[in-house]
Amino acid sequence: MMAKLEDLEHIGIDHGLCEWLETLTLEWRHHYEGNYEDKHDEYYRLWRGIWAEGDKTRQSERSRIIAPALQQAVESAVAEIETASFSQAFMFDIEDGQKTPPPPPQGQQPQNGPQMPMPGMGGGPQTQPTSAESIAVRDQLHKDIDRANYRAAIGEILINSAVFGTGIGELVIEDSTEYVPSTQPLEGMPQEANLVEYGVEKKSRPIIKLNPVQPKNFLIDPNSTCISSAMGVCIEEFVGVHTVEQLQESGVYRKVDVGTDPSDPDIDADSEITVQPVRKVRVKRYYGLVPTDLLKDEGVDSELLEDGKYTEAVVVIGNGEILKAQANPYMCKDRPICAFPWDVVPSRFWGRGVCEKGYMSQKALDAEMRARIDALALTTHPMMAVDATRIPRGDKFEVRPGKMLLTNGAPQDAVMPFKFGQVDQISFNQAQNLQMMVQQATGAQDAAEMAKGPSSDTTAAGISMSMGAVMKRQRRTLVNFQESFFKPLIKKTAWRYMQFDPEKYPSKDYHFSVVSSLGVIAREYEVSQLAQILQVIPPNTPAHGAMIKAIIEHMNVTSKEKLLAVIDAASQPNPQAQQMQQAQQQAQMELQKAQTAVLMAQAEEAKGRAAKYAVETEIMPKETVLKYSDMDKDGRVDDDFEKKVRLAQMLMDEDKWNVEKEERQSRLQGELQDRQRKAEDQNLLRTALGQNQDLLSQVQVEDEAALGSPAPQNQGAV
Repeated sequence: MMAKLEDLEHIGIDHGLCEWLETLTLEWRHHYEGNYEDKHDEYYRLWRGIWAEGDKTRQSERSRIIAPALQQAVESAVAEIETASFSQAFMFDIEDGQKTPPPPPQGQQPQNGPQMPMPGMGGGPQTQPTSAESIAVRDQLHKDIDRANYRAAIGEILINSAVFGTGIGELVIEDSTEYVPSTQPLEGMPQEANLVEYGVEKKSRPIIKLNPVQPKNFLIDPNSTCISSAMGVCIEEFVGVHTVEQLQESGVYRKVDVGTDPSDPDIDADSEITVQPVRKVRVKRYYGLVPTDLLKDEGVDSELLEDGKYTEAVVVIGNGEILKAQANPYMCKDRPICAFPWDVVPSRFWGRGVCEKGYMSQKALDAEMRARIDALALTTHPMMAVDATRIPRGDKFEVRPGKMLLTNGAPQDAVMPFKFGQVDQISFNQAQNLQMMVQQATGAQDAAEMAKGPSSDTTAAGISMSMGAVMKRQRRTLVNFQESFFKPLIKKTAWRYMQFDPEKYPSKDYHFSVVSSLGVIAREYEVSQLAQILQVIPPNTPAHGAMIKAIIEHMNVTSKEKLLAVIDAASQPNPQAQQMQQAQQQAQMELQKAQTAVLMAQAEEAKGRAAKYAVETEIMPKETVLKYSDMDKDGRVDDDFEKKVRLAQMLMDEDKWNVEKEERQSRLQGELQDRQRKAEDQNLLRTALGQNQDLLSQVQVEDEAALGSPAPQNQGAV
């Protein structure tokens, strides 16, 4: 345990439970006031834009302006977390061994799946829920959370976390009475009359509410870093007298006289207002470890107490009187407090918020703007330099339209206008740079502001990288909020409904998972990225339609569901068009089959023709030999067949020689024609160059016949 509990005996354990608790919480109050109160008050004033005397940056400062840069950063950061957490139809889901169906789209009713038995449970205690139970609990818990207005409370807790660094919420159980309009048959009348009476039906159910707690109203063990590791936590605040009296009347509080308390700015809900409420009671609600002996002295049942020195208990004190003291009544023995830091500070419960991140830049920006405004007062308003010896005694010197100035002597010698000079224009650029520093420190930038920044890269790639860095910081805060606050809040809420409303909430071990989306800036960034990808996807393709659907899903327009429905309907195939397409495909297949059959038949025909030609080529010489070797048809080869073959061979050789002879003669005739043509060309050239013998001697036409092949010789006949 984080503290040595036995060392707490010196703080009044011998004086009773009330004194012990008052002394303990007083020590915690002193620790908070000495370390955090002044800082939190200043952060609150900067966010609200409220000026205080201690906020001066210099003694001569007169302007009280507070730049809205830090206010914008807080609201922008909170809006991102709220949008990411509550933009979906379901804020959370329940996981189980049978995989609960996902939540339906926004605007549709959930459908309960069939209930299936859990395997391996046997006849023992069943702690795992079925799918039907998980769906029913999930839907009912969403309805009850909406009925308790959790979203508004969480929004205030996020504001507190961004301003002070830590968001705190308290779970409170109350009896809720609902009046539902209804009709019922009129009593004493026959059913055939169909007479009904209209009225309301009264329904009573427990409701779990979430109360935001400001850090100044929250006290915690200084040695702890979280709610569960602390010795205890205490909420100290003012409540109305009627609230205490109603709880006393219902038996929740003891019936003791508590009276009223004066205002205390340390715990007032809003210490900036001038007139505070008067009918209020200072109440301390303590959740944590309490000495067991002190609880016994207060009449707590010993069977409910633990055997050790300390017992987890709930104690309520009003104006020094114990209103309630009992052992922890919750079935899971948890404390009804949820808290998370906006940004974690190592080894410390109190976190680091947006105001703390941008504090120094905000102070510098305020100092710059106030100095400029103070300088403008000296340079803008008219001032006069006056010779006091030339002004009548007792005259009050003022400058206003229509004013008569009395002087002793010439006015131009006694009075002259006076001006301090001009304000330096560089202060404008300095103020803009300081505003950018606030946004950089807090991570609350948007694309438009980054594009106007003096040192930022205004290209699309530069803005994209800057947006990616901003989104990573916001995503880190979102995960911290979900894991440290929202998921424990849902668990504790479900546990209390299981304990106090078991009919609607079966007591099972539910595992919750948070459903979140992108914030506004992150959604704009994703849409721009998807739009760039869409430009390179061809239209009329499945990927193009899917990309358009993804872009619309990221948008926050009211007609988003209709647009998505139209896209889904357009993506569904038309039955008639589908039938026509199938018919066309069938006809195309039949045509391809017919063409294939024709080609196969032609191939077979060509193959048979080739086989026929091969056979004919092989048989034809044999048939020729047989035809001419037996001319007398006696069935034997003729005696002169060989002579006929030799004679045919000689005739063939003679035909071959004749063909070659004709080819040689045609070749010789062509060569003779070439010689004649060249001779004619040479004669024409000599005639043209007859007067220049030197030039003629340089021209030599060689006889290709002389240089070429020798003259052919006559060949004798064979």
